[in-house]
Order: sequence, then C-alpha cells, then structure tokens
Amino acid sequence: MAHVKAVGSKARQGINTAGKRLGLKVNAGQKVKSGTIIVRQRGTKFHPGKNVKMGKDFTIYAIKEGVVSFRRMTGYKRNQKVINVE
Repeated sequence: MAHVKAVGSKARQGINTAGKRLGLKVNAGQKVKSGTIIVRQRGTKFHPGKNVKMGKDFTIYAIKEGVVSFRRMTGYKRNQKVINVE
C-alpha cells in the first residue's frame, strides 16, 4: 500500500516544463511594424480588429504599421477584447 496520497503526484516527480512565454508583447499606444506579434495566447482571450490578424496558434500580429489600441466590444454572448492597429 502507498503511504503517501497520490494527489498532485505528477508535480512532485521532478518533471519541470518550460514556460510558454504567453501574454501581451506590446502595450496600448506603442508603435508596431507589420508582422510584429502583439499577443501570444491560448484560445481567443483577445480578438483581432483593424489591421490585425490571428495565426493558427491564436497569436495576434499586426499586418500594417501603426499604433496599438485595445477596445472592449459587446459581442453576441460576452464582452470581447479587440486589438486594433491604427
């Protein structure tokens, strides 16, 4: 019989995974060139807006040169955070 409970046992086995470096890479008001990554994310926490596209891994990047701005749009089911480059 085991003398220690197995709750969270994977975390205690010494396997350490590297961080994925997710999050905002550029803040509002900063200038960006085309191709600059603005956000790395899992899922659509932020949605692409004007002059911005989303990659297949949900990375949001600029397609034109400009200044980054964030807006909250009232969507169909929830408030969506939208990123624009103007």
